[in-house]
Amino acid sequence: MKSSLRTLLQRSGVRYVLVGGGVYLLELLIIIVAQRLGASAVYAVIISFIAGTAVSFLLQKLVTFGDKRMQHRVVISQLIATTLLLCWNLGFTILVTKLFVHVWPAVVSRTIALAITVIWNFYLYKTKIFKSIVIVD
Repeated sequence: MKSSLRTLLQRSGVRYVLVGGGVYLLELLIIIVAQRLGASAVYAVIISFIAGTAVSFLLQKLVTFGDKRMQHRVVISQLIATTLLLCWNLGFTILVTKLFVHVWPAVVSRTIALAITVIWNFYLYKTKIFKSIVIVD
């Protein structure tokens, strides 16, 4: 049982889903709390998106993709690439929320947008943003 779990956790896709699922739950909690404190659906989603993004960046870099490179140049370039990707994701998420605000609760809109962005995020994180370049002498 332990070896099966260990083998499963060696897969970056499995770690990606687990980390993302944890961040997703954090975002849902933030949406609920923000709306109970008086935030509109759109602002609650924006707040949860920003908080979830910060936590997700660190966990995906370190845990999911095992990228321990912390050199200033590497982290800054990863932050810039991630910021551009997430600006795109935020725009997409806001669009989905605004389009369906009268049809679905904010939690549903965020979930649908997240399900779509998860796919392209994994591909870009794995192949571009957190990909270590191995130099062979």
